Amino acid sequence: MFDTLKQDIKIIFERDPAARSAIEIILCYPGFHALFFYRTSHWLWRKEFFLLGRIVSHLGRFFTGIEIHPGATIGKGFFIDHGMGVVIGETSEIGDNVTLYHGVTLGGTSWQKGKRHPTLEDNVVVGAGAKILGPFKVGRNSIIGAGSVVIKEVPPYSTVIGIPGRAVQRVGETGGVYQQLEADPEAKAISCLYEQIRMLEEKLQDLEKKLEPPKLG
Repeated sequence: MFDTLKQDIKIIFERDPAARSAIEIILCYPGFHALFFYRTSHWLWRKEFFLLGRIVSHLGRFFTGIEIHPGATIGKGFFIDHGMGVVIGETSEIGDNVTLYHGVTLGGTSWQKGKRHPTLEDNVVVGAGAKILGPFKVGRNSIIGAGSVVIKEVPPYSTVIGIPGRAVQRVGETGGVYQQLEADPEAKAISCLYEQIRMLEEKLQDLEKKLEPPKLG
C-alpha cells in the first residue's frame, strides 16, 4: 500500500508543476484522495461486497467531487488534475499513465447491461470538460481536446477535437506528424467568410473609383 501511495505522489510531481511537497499532495490533492477511495471500493467490489464498495465510492465522491465507480478498471500511473466533476462509469477501462483533467466524463450511451463505457489505452490525455461516451477504444498516446464530445473509436496517436469529436492529426511512434487530417470545419467556414469579405471590399473599392467625379483642370 505504501509503495502504491509513493508511486501516486511521484506521478503527481511529474505531471503537476504546482506540486511543492509530498505533504501538500497528501492533504490538498483531490485526485490523490479519489484514488485512495477508488482502490478501497474496487477491492471490496472484487470481493463481491458490492453495497459496501458503493458506499465507499459515494464517500469518495462526497469528499472529492470525483465519481469513480468501484467496478471500473484503472491501470498504473493514473493522474486526475484538479478533478472536480470527473465521472468514470462502471465498465470503463483505463490503461497505464493516463491523465484526466477536471470535468471529464467516461460515460455510457445505453441502459443495457455489459460493456457500456469507453476503454482508454496507455498514455492517453483527456482535456478539461471532454466527454467520451460509449463502449469503444481511445487508442494509446492519443490526446482528447478540452470540451470535445467523442462518440466513436479513436485510432492510436491521434489528436481529437470538437463536437462531435474528430481526429485532426495523427503522429508516428517517434513523435513526428505523419498524417494531417481534415481541418476543423468551423475554422474552414470562417476562412471562407474572410475571403468573401476581402473580395467584396475589392469590388467596393473598384466601384468607388468608377463613381468618382472627373477632376477639373
